Amino acid sequence: MARRTAVAWAALGPLLWGCALALQGGMLYPRETPSRERKELDGLWCFRADFSHNRRRGFEEQWYRRPLRESGPTLDMPVPSSFNDISQDWRLWDFVGWVWYEREVILPERWTQDLSTRVVLRIGSAHAYAIVWVNGVDTLEHEGGYLPFEADISNLVQVGPLSSQLRITIAINNTLTPTTLPPGTIQYKNDTSNYPKGYFVQNIYFDFFNYAGLQRSVLLYTTPTAYIDDITVTTGVEHDSGLVNYQISVKGSNLFELEVRLLDAENKLVANGTGTQGQLKVPGARLWWPYLMHKRPAYLYSLEVRLTAQMSPGPVSDFYTLPVGIRTVAVTESQFLINGKPFYFHGVNKHEDADAVLQQRVPAEPHAGDGGSGAQGQEPPRRRDVVCGQRACVRPRICRLLLEAPYVDVICVNSYYSWYNDFGHLELIQQQLATQFENWYKTYQKPIIQSEYGAEAIVGFHQVSGVELSVCVFSRGRDVTHLPRPALRPLHCSPHFSFGLSSLCPAHVRLGPLCLVLRGGLLTSFVSRQPPITCAQVVFLANPNLYLFAFETGSFFVTKARVWWCNHCSLQP
Repeated sequence: MARRTAVAWAALGPLLWGCALALQGGMLYPRETPSRERKELDGLWCFRADFSHNRRRGFEEQWYRRPLRESGPTLDMPVPSSFNDISQDWRLWDFVGWVWYEREVILPERWTQDLSTRVVLRIGSAHAYAIVWVNGVDTLEHEGGYLPFEADISNLVQVGPLSSQLRITIAINNTLTPTTLPPGTIQYKNDTSNYPKGYFVQNIYFDFFNYAGLQRSVLLYTTPTAYIDDITVTTGVEHDSGLVNYQISVKGSNLFELEVRLLDAENKLVANGTGTQGQLKVPGARLWWPYLMHKRPAYLYSLEVRLTAQMSPGPVSDFYTLPVGIRTVAVTESQFLINGKPFYFHGVNKHEDADAVLQQRVPAEPHAGDGGSGAQGQEPPRRRDVVCGQRACVRPRICRLLLEAPYVDVICVNSYYSWYNDFGHLELIQQQLATQFENWYKTYQKPIIQSEYGAEAIVGFHQVSGVELSVCVFSRGRDVTHLPRPALRPLHCSPHFSFGLSSLCPAHVRLGPLCLVLRGGLLTSFVSRQPPITCAQVVFLANPNLYLFAFETGSFFVTKARVWWCNHCSLQP
C-alpha cells in the first residue's frame, strides 16, 4: 500500500502542479497600504507527524475535519522553522512522510462582513508537497518547497455565523522522488526477516540536509475586489537620466484608471505617468550601487501605483508601493559590470548551513555515484544559477559540464583542492587554483566566480557552538578501534558541550554531516546524513590531556574508530 501510494504521488505530481497555483497571475508581496491589510500568522502552531505504518492515518481519520488536538497529542511547533531541527524527538530528525500543522485565527469583523474585500491566505514556503484546508474545506495544493503560494479564501470566511473563526490545517510531505527538488528515491526493504513490514528508507543524491516544514512566514492579507495584480519594472540609464519602465496588470474590473508616481528617498515626486505601461524618466537619477561601490549604496525610489475602478456598488480604489532601484547590469569577456563599472563579488557559498549567504544554493543537485555507490564529489549533469538578472551561471564539474560553458554569461566554479585530490597538501592549493582559472578563461573568455571552496571549515575558526556541535573526548592513549558500539563510553566530556549525556534520553550530537546518538553517556549509534562519511573534523580543544574521538562510518555502522589528537584542522592518526 505504501509503495503504491508513493508511486501514485510521483505520477500525479506533474498533473497537480497546474492546479496547485490556485491564483493565476502575479503575486505582489503583501504590504500594508491605505487599501490593504495583513495579519501575521507566525508563532507556535499545533504540530504532529504521522508515524503510522503507511503515513496515511491523518487522511484515513480526516484530521483536517476537527481541531488537530482532538485526534491525538500535538507539539508546539514554531513557524517559520524546519521541524527536523526543533524538537528533542529524535524520530523527527530523519522523518519522511506527512506532517500536520494547524493554527486557529480570529479575523477582524470588517474582513468577514465587507463583500468588497478579498481575503487571501499566503504561505511563504512549505517543503515539499502541501495540502491546505480552511475550516475543513480543501482549499489548495502545492508542490515545491522554495516558492510562495496563496489562495483567495473570501468565500470561506464571508459566509456563515462562524466565519470570523478560522482554522488553517496544512499537511506537508517531505518525501523526495526523482521529480522533486531536491531529488531522491524511496527504497522499500521487503526482507521481513530483517525489516518490519512496510519499512523504507529515503535515498538522497545531494550533499545538503533536506530540511522540511513551514520554513517561511504564513500570513493573511486583504485587497479590494478590483485590485493591482502585478507590477513589472525594468530600469536603465541614458546619459545622466534614469529610466524606469513599468507594466501593470489589474484584476477584478475592466473599467479602471491607473496613476503612477515615482518618489525619491526624501518622498519628493520626481516623475509620474498613467496607464498600464509606460516609461518614467528621472534626470540626475541616483543610481543603485552595491555596498562599498558608492558612499550611498542601495538607493531606492518608491513607485506608487493607484487604481480607481468602476464597480456596480460604486468606485473602488487600490494602492500599492514598490521599492525600485535604478541600475544596469552587464557582462563582458572579463568583467561583471554594474552601472558600467566593474563589480567584485564578496563572499561565497558556505557549505552547507549558514545564516548569512550571499549566494543561495539551488536544490536541483543530484550526485551521480559510480555504480550506484552514491560517492560524494559528483556534480549534477545539469545545474544553473541566475546572477543579478543575467541569463545564467553554471557551476561546472569539468568532466561533465564542458558543453554548457559556451552558453552562459558567467562561469561559477566550486573548488575543493586538497580535499578530493592531494588530500591535506595545502601547499598545492594556490598553484592548482591559479591553473584552473587560467585554463577556464583561456578557453571561454568569460568572467569566473569562485562560488564554493574549502571543506566545511572556516579559516582560523577554533570555536564550537553549543547549539550546533557537542563533542565527547577520551583520555590519552585510549584506543577504541575494536570496541563494540554500545561499549564506547566517554571518560571525559567538555563541560560546555556535554548536554544530555547523563540522561536516559538520547542526546543527538551534530558533528558536521554526522549525528551521534548518545544515551546515558553511551555512544549507541551513528546516524549519517549523507553516507559515506570519511573523517569528522569537529572541534579543537586547548587542553593537551584531552583527545578527540574521530571515526569513519558507512551508513549506520562503525567501520573504524580511533582516538586521534589534533591541534589544527587536519586530523592525523
